[in-house]
Amino acid sequence: MEIALVVPYVLVLGLLCTLGAHRAHMVYLLFRNRARLADTSNIRALGPAELPSVTLQLPLYNEATVAARLLNAAGSIDYPRDRFEIQVLDDSTDETRTIAASKVAELEQRGIRASYVRRPDRTGYKAGALDYGLKTARGELIAIFDADFVPQPDFLQKLVGHFQDPGVGMVQARWAHMNREASFLTRIQALMLDGHHLVENRARFGAGLFFNFAGTGGVWRRTAIEAAGGWQHDTITEDLDLSYRAQMAGFRFIYRADVSTPAELPEEMSAFRAQQHRWAKGTVQTARKLLGRIVSARLPFAQRVEACFHMLPHFAYPLMLLLTMLLLPALLLLPASDVRTMLLIDLPLCVGATGSLVLFYATAEYVQGRSIWSAIAKLPLLIAMGAGLAPHLTKAVFSGLTSMAGEFVRTPKRGGAAGRYRQVAQLPIAEIALALLSLANVVASIETGHWFAAPFAALFTAGYAGVAALVVREQLGARRASLAPSLDETAEVATEVAGAA
Repeated sequence: MEIALVVPYVLVLGLLCTLGAHRAHMVYLLFRNRARLADTSNIRALGPAELPSVTLQLPLYNEATVAARLLNAAGSIDYPRDRFEIQVLDDSTDETRTIAASKVAELEQRGIRASYVRRPDRTGYKAGALDYGLKTARGELIAIFDADFVPQPDFLQKLVGHFQDPGVGMVQARWAHMNREASFLTRIQALMLDGHHLVENRARFGAGLFFNFAGTGGVWRRTAIEAAGGWQHDTITEDLDLSYRAQMAGFRFIYRADVSTPAELPEEMSAFRAQQHRWAKGTVQTARKLLGRIVSARLPFAQRVEACFHMLPHFAYPLMLLLTMLLLPALLLLPASDVRTMLLIDLPLCVGATGSLVLFYATAEYVQGRSIWSAIAKLPLLIAMGAGLAPHLTKAVFSGLTSMAGEFVRTPKRGGAAGRYRQVAQLPIAEIALALLSLANVVASIETGHWFAAPFAALFTAGYAGVAALVVREQLGARRASLAPSLDETAEVATEVAGAA
């Protein structure tokens, strides 16, 4: 019985530690290639006559809280007016249509070439909108921003010089975070995204490995999009899909960490989970679509291996669920006093869960001039949040394995109007059940003397329970908000009746 328990436990832990070791490898690549990364911004400035034409595409879908901010920022971009156009690709069904059309008219009055584009239907969601706009776009280069971003005036001037090299297909800028300090949730999200942008993307770029357009805050060479087969919507991460197809077609990507594009982070757990679900499901779909082709392609071995790590990280979430379920019998059946047990359970759980994460996220803070201690202080919350997201993202992984495409669920934007858009979520039954199981793991680890396991079981308990509590609170708040008008109307009727009496 011990063997039947230890084998799957060690296998799960080994896979999780492999993913952790990959994070440490990313840090190694980052520092090994720091000279090349530092040299990336040293490009020849283009004269006015050399600047290529650019189309700025702004896909919108029900973005009333942020549409005006986005278009104001787009109109402030410093670029010759005769070589710059703005396309507003609006699939909205609410007042965003009026706001966006009005702003486009204002831009045109200022002498900026701008067009308001509506499709007959929403086929293909964001990918379909980008493809539809490309048919009438005039630019040699295509810049793309989502509605929650605020493009900076010098964005294009800093990036277009890279396209002097005909082999460059895309240049990606770093995401910055306007509301980083809004709550513990936004602070953890900011750290997670900084790890992706400032460690993973820079490491891959510096080592000559494939990395992806982030869906926004980047500039494409139009011919690279077309040569790769264009925007396709058989996955819901069209950016990752096109990125790999373009790089396999021979185009190189550039990452500019020194050019930042401010954006808004989701401030509600329900919205954050929906965003992560889309990313997880779409990444698995893209792996189904392309990974076999990549592995069998005549590419350097390192590129093929890294593509696997790039497209399969979300499998960590079902592994975390398995670990949660296997931990209780392991704690009860394997004695803590046994040295072999300590090596199999306690020490790997401690080192594997924290060592690579500390290194990875401390590096993300260090390279942007922030204190590494801030990353270390946030690490318990980050681990807890990862556990809390595991049930929802495990469903995303299996959905990606069993179906292609699907609805592109937009992330609700707060902008200046809290509660204008809310994400509907189901009751977190799985999270509640896993919180109770993890609590049992805490008790068992203490009772059996597995002292190393106790704090991690406690973090998992806090993660499952915390995510469940936040989702329930947000959904109850949304329910009350939706009932508020009818309650007000009832009160008004009661007042009128009382007055008449």
